Amino acid sequence: MADATTAARARIDRALAELERKILELKARPASAPAIADDDLFAPRSSEKGADAQRVAELEAAGREASEALGRAARAVREALAESEAG
Repeated sequence: MADATTAARARIDRALAELERKILELKARPASAPAIADDDLFAPRSSEKGADAQRVAELEAAGREASEALGRAARAVREALAESEAG
């Protein structure tokens, strides 16, 4: 457990150091400078927007199909159990 905690802490420390580096770079830039391509970490990438929407739709469809398949499997198990209890 301690190894996993140590590894997680190291990853967080690296991520924080990277974030701090980016913030310092942004602060050092003059306001008139052109925007940096990845200056907004939470903004969706415009070139990937269509692909992301398509991927989300594909994942939602796969989720619905999996849910339906699990429902059918659950019904089949219930029927089998009911038959074994009756017989």
